[in-house]
Amino acid sequence: MSQTPETTTAVPQGPDARFGVRAVLAAIALTLIAVPFGLLLFLVPDKWRPLLRVDDGARDDLYTYALDHRWFVAAMKILTTSGSTLGYLVVFAAVVGWLARQRRARLAVFVVVTMVGNSLLNTVVKLSVDRVRPVLPNPVAHANGLSFPSGHAQAAVVAYSVLLLVFLPALRGPWRRLAILFAILMVVGIGFSRVALGVHYASDVLAGYVLGAAWVAAMTAAFEAWRRERGRPELDRRV
Repeated sequence: MSQTPETTTAVPQGPDARFGVRAVLAAIALTLIAVPFGLLLFLVPDKWRPLLRVDDGARDDLYTYALDHRWFVAAMKILTTSGSTLGYLVVFAAVVGWLARQRRARLAVFVVVTMVGNSLLNTVVKLSVDRVRPVLPNPVAHANGLSFPSGHAQAAVVAYSVLLLVFLPALRGPWRRLAILFAILMVVGIGFSRVALGVHYASDVLAGYVLGAAWVAAMTAAFEAWRRERGRPELDRRV
């Protein structure tokens, strides 16, 4: 007696299915990022004691070390200057100009909206939380404005993420990993310098990292949806 082999119908994995999966993963990622930031947003104004101990301990230990090591202060100032607004303006003006010459207008818009929007977002959150900066008897550095979240830390995450999204597809082999490693080191270094110079608490920097990552994830998802509607290829995220 012959048996008829069962036939299985493959579920097509077209662009719509892939986009749906990416949308779900993006929503999960945003949720995971929003949870720690929400906790910090709640705990900082509430002056949660364990968080205050960490903030005060990091501030005092690094301040004591900085007072006795002027080279350390000089190195931290170089790092923090590398993450200044003026530096980003110069770099991203060049990037946007290059993208315009390459006729990549949508990617140029993505860069401008992500960077400008990040600055506005940081200002809104700072005004909402209204946390003053650390006060030290003989500060090694000075900074204006409010403290939470760190604008330098948030901008570093956003800036280096945008640079990777724009230029990483052009890199191959070990250069891709070197670019990612360099970006991570710069983000960590800039954030650390803000605490080391006594102008931010550790929780300010952590909140800046988290909020910056959430903003990049949201803008990247929105840009991918825009590109898909226009029939453009996806951004290359391979490492």
